[in-house]
Amino acid sequence: MLTLLRDLAEARIDLSPGRYGLLTACDGGLLEVSGLAAPVGALCRVAHGAAEPLTAEVIGFRNGRTLMMLLGDTVMLRPGARVRLEGRPGMLPVGAAFLGRAVDGEGKPIDGGGPVHSRLAWPAGGVRTGALDRSPVRQTFDTGVRALNALTTFGVGQRIGIMAGSGVGKSVLLDMIATGAEAEIVVVGLIGERAREVSDFVERHMTGSKRERTVVVAVPADHAPNLRLRGALLATSLAEQFRSQGRKVLLIMDSLTRVAHAAREIALLLGEPGAARGYPPSALAAITKLVERAGNSAASGGSITGLYTVLADGDNQDDPVVDTARSILDGHVVLSRELAQRGQYPAIDIAASLSRVMADIVPEAHTELAREFRALTASYEANRDLVLMGAYRAGADPQLDRAIVMHAALTRFLCQPARSTVDLPASVTALQELLGHAG
Repeated sequence: MLTLLRDLAEARIDLSPGRYGLLTACDGGLLEVSGLAAPVGALCRVAHGAAEPLTAEVIGFRNGRTLMMLLGDTVMLRPGARVRLEGRPGMLPVGAAFLGRAVDGEGKPIDGGGPVHSRLAWPAGGVRTGALDRSPVRQTFDTGVRALNALTTFGVGQRIGIMAGSGVGKSVLLDMIATGAEAEIVVVGLIGERAREVSDFVERHMTGSKRERTVVVAVPADHAPNLRLRGALLATSLAEQFRSQGRKVLLIMDSLTRVAHAAREIALLLGEPGAARGYPPSALAAITKLVERAGNSAASGGSITGLYTVLADGDNQDDPVVDTARSILDGHVVLSRELAQRGQYPAIDIAASLSRVMADIVPEAHTELAREFRALTASYEANRDLVLMGAYRAGADPQLDRAIVMHAALTRFLCQPARSTVDLPASVTALQELLGHAG
């Protein structure tokens, strides 16, 4: 309370005349306002009678009119409503006040607690730095998942994608990593997902000592597209501000595809033509800009390890969002529906998964073990039908013979209960023992 009173005493009073515009059109969620010049990204209040004012975001301007999109529903909106500019355009609230809290895309609490009071602000688009400010990945990152630690080792400051179709286990794997990973600060963006998943995640991860180092930004699927996009920007801005203080941050975004869907809705509403399977260029550019904001900072010494889920529509790994994410990320984990149907969880397709920094952060012996494991699993999968039909003659291929004998052990190594954690040293030791290279 004392902090709030002190901040109020130090706040500057704006004595300039208040400006407002009038609502002239509402078409499919797109508002047209006359008489109010506001920059793109600014928030405005739309007063409609005695009801609580609605919040809208400026998304463009055309023919002398400002184009806005409501952060809520257009119910009870009427022509001629007054629209006033609010807050600082292009800036989002950040700071330690968000630790231990669950908020929506506007930074308002959804956890039943009091208002989040923070005077710190961060540009919604991030602080652009030179390419050489991004220091290389040199430290290993412990995910707590044995298959990932041993076979696709990740690094601190790496950007990783978890790619799969719906219902294959992306959120479960993400939950395992959030439980087992070590980080000073964990920022979680639950964008466009089911409201039930939000409450479940908060219940599991916002308890005990983990609560004081965790921030959850949640915007479920039934919210407006610009609010979903704003939630992703808020989560990334919070991570950037903590990184600027030299902190090691884990940024979890579930999901990057829903962010692209939100950007697509806004772009199509503005009349931008759909290019790649209905995705306008700006929608794919939005996820590229978002991902590029993660990484290591040479200036502060802090880092953002980005973990993003990517939904492959129709299990299509050539989907534009999947393809764009794969090209910009530093590694990806592919989950297979076929493996999930066989009862393998997490259903990680090791042959299709990749960590682009693994060779630089682990010993050569570890890399060779991972290659040997991949070779055995790839050999078995390539000849699986022959083996099951009994058409393969033992002795024809020594590597396949070994893969057949070890198949059950290899599969057990990839499986792990959802609530368990296996650290990096234990994962490497288990891989050495499995392949007979202990010591």
